Amino acid sequence: MAYDLEEQEQLAALKGWWKDNGNLVLGTLAAVAIVLGGWQGWRIWQGNQAAEASSQYEALAKAIQVNDAKAARDAGGTLVENYPRTLYASMGALSLARYYFEQNDLKSARTQLQWVLDRSPSEEMKDLARLRLAAVLLDEKAHDQALALLAAKHAPALEPHYAALKGDILVAQNKAAEAREAYKLALEKAGERNGAFRASVQLRLDALGG
Repeated sequence: MAYDLEEQEQLAALKGWWKDNGNLVLGTLAAVAIVLGGWQGWRIWQGNQAAEASSQYEALAKAIQVNDAKAARDAGGTLVENYPRTLYASMGALSLARYYFEQNDLKSARTQLQWVLDRSPSEEMKDLARLRLAAVLLDEKAHDQALALLAAKHAPALEPHYAALKGDILVAQNKAAEAREAYKLALEKAGERNGAFRASVQLRLDALGG
């Protein structure tokens, strides 16, 4: 195929550019391919991790339902050890903490809740763990520690529950006036939502004289 002079000059320039930059271009393309391949591999790995964690969480939920303490402990342990960055691990630790609390095993409940505070990737899960840990500390009469936890910044959606629990702790400390203010704040923050919660707080407030 014959080329005119202009085309020959363009081809010569292109060959010169490719000679100078070809290795860089090929290297860049290879790097992009590696990154894309790595990203796809990472997504597949994450998907597998989530599926496996979901299976372990289901096993934990079933064990709790039938009150199989060993199976619950084993499934919960697998979740936090093998899948700590998944939300299933945080959910599992919270579920196991509630189970231990209901079994009056406060030490084990604290351990699970502390794990969520230390390791969960979700701020919302941490806020919930902080609330539940404060409730455990109330049962242990560690009132000042519980109040310190409730003073931490938390999601607005949990504000009514934080305030109500603060009221419970203040009642335990015989601080009726402060407890009333906490209960009133809980009702205010709850608005008209959650009738059962409002009724419970109102009963506690009424018991203090309203």
